[in-house]
Amino acid sequence: MKRICLVLALGFMVFTLSACETMKGLGKDVEDAGEWVQEKAN
Repeated sequence: MKRICLVLALGFMVFTLSACETMKGLGKDVEDAGEWVQEKAN
């Protein structure tokens, strides 16, 4: 289960890195991804 979550999180990170254009947007995307991973872990 951890491996699946890790793969999904990494895929999401790659997607967000390619989608955002500014460092501020990158920070928000990374924060959102981290919150999503925390929600799935609980």
